[in-house]
This record gives sequence, structure tokens and C-alpha cells, in this order.
Amino acid sequence: MALFHITEAALEPVGATTFAAQNLYERRDIQRYLRRQIEVIDSNLIVLAEEFGEWVDSDRRIDLLCLDASADLVVVEIKRSEDGGFMELQALRYAAMISTMTFDQCVDIHARTHGLDQDSARSAILEFLGWEAPNEDDFASDTRIILVSANFSKELTTSVLWLAERGVDIRCVRLQPYRMDSGALLLDVQQIIPLPETTAFQTQIGVKRQAERKDRIERHDLRFRFWDMLLRAAKLRTNLHAGLSPGESTWLAGSIGRAGFSLIYGLTQSRCDVRLWIGMGAAKRELNMLAFDRLYAQRR
Repeated sequence: MALFHITEAALEPVGATTFAAQNLYERRDIQRYLRRQIEVIDSNLIVLAEEFGEWVDSDRRIDLLCLDASADLVVVEIKRSEDGGFMELQALRYAAMISTMTFDQCVDIHARTHGLDQDSARSAILEFLGWEAPNEDDFASDTRIILVSANFSKELTTSVLWLAERGVDIRCVRLQPYRMDSGALLLDVQQIIPLPETTAFQTQIGVKRQAERKDRIERHDLRFRFWDMLLRAAKLRTNLHAGLSPGESTWLAGSIGRAGFSLIYGLTQSRCDVRLWIGMGAAKRELNMLAFDRLYAQRR
């Protein structure tokens, strides 16, 4: 998206530039600005810590560890590159690492980071959340991710969209610097995934897809248990299906001990059936029909 300077005579384009060209760095500059004004990327955040890395057996660090107004922890990962690198993978690791963090741990981190005593840090967090007292049941029930970069590669955005469809709250915020002829440096901040205008709609779609996925998983589990029980019962009467294992499919096929013949168990939501499959081989339709006619003649 182009940026223009409005003058009396015309709309004068403002040239896009890069952080590298302006000698602006991730930690020294971009991270410092966002730490002081986190509302630039999200108005509902408070910064708990910068360069947070209190892990066990790990030297990795979260650029900005934040808390949102819903009491969820937020990992903010920052890059000045034009493709975002592998920041989504880093952020996922960080989100997993902090997922068990407690309210008291956050208070301690906030106090040490901002030079506060424990009571002041606790009061600041409670005031931000609008709570009178800590509520561990509602604290950090989820972990969000915000990726901030000059731009994002197709591979990264594909990963982000895939994660978002599966219920991960992950967002991409693009920072595009511009340099005016006067020398003034401007910064365009845009959330590109999900687009703010479609967030509510995408949330509804996401909830629907999650419900469908949950239902599909439950049905697969139910079918697996049904096949397992069926095979257990069959083994008490015959060893023909001894080599079969339960699965998640709607059908299960097994030999009856005679070449060209097999039993197929079928299962739907409303019924189940058993079919005999006759297949003597390709181009042997007459032989297949003869076998069927003989069996049909012996029906009871």
C-alpha cells in the first residue's frame, strides 16, 4: 500500500525504506519502541518482561513477554527482516514454555523487570486486569502469539493461517518504514493476519471448524473402539480375522480363507452390515457371477 503526503498541489508519494537502510535494529530500536508503546501493536497489552529467558536448560529469549486484558499470556516476537525468518517456530516454542506460568510468577517477573516491589507489581497487574484479587482459574488459560516484522514470507504466512485454523491465536503485524523528502521517518503499522475487519467473521469460522474437527475426532475414536470390540468378539469364534487390527475407517475387510472371497464389514451412523466380496481377478466377470449364483442357490 502506497503512502502519500498531501500538499496543496498534489499527492506526493512517500518512499518506502527498510529498517536496515535506516540503521534501525531489532533489539536496540524496534523492540525498545514497542516496549515503551506496546499499544502500537495491541491496545490491550501490558509488558511483563523484555528478553525473558528464565527457562530450564535453554538460552532462548522472548523479545517481549506480555499479558492481555483477558489474563492470557502473549509472546511478542520481533524481526526487522523482509521475510520474518522462522519466527513462528520460535514463538510456538516460547508459548509452550510459558503455558504453565502462574499469577505469582508473573508478578515476580514484572517486579524485577520494572524495578518494583512485589506489592506494587501485584497491584499494577490486578488493576490492569480489573481484578480485586488473583484468580488462578482464569489466569493464563491460553497463550497468544504476535509476530512483528517488516514483512512475512509466503511459507510463514501459510504456517500462521494453518495454525489459526486449528485454534492457535497467532497474529502477524507488519511494520513498514517510510522516509519523507524532509528527512522525517514514518512507520506504518498494519495487522495483516487476521485482517482486523474480518477478525469476528474468521473467529466464527474458526469455532465452526474446531467443532467439526472435534466431532470428526470423536467419530473416529468411536469407530476405532467398535472395530476393536468386534474383532475381540470374532476371535472367540474364528481365527480368520486374527491378522486384522482396528482402525478409524468406515469399513473393515478380511479374508474368509478362500481365494477370491472376503468379508467387508460396513459401518455408518445409522446402521452396520456385512458384505461378501467376490473377486476372482480382472476380466473374470463370468466366474464371479457363477460363484455368486451358486451361493445364492444355497441361501436359506
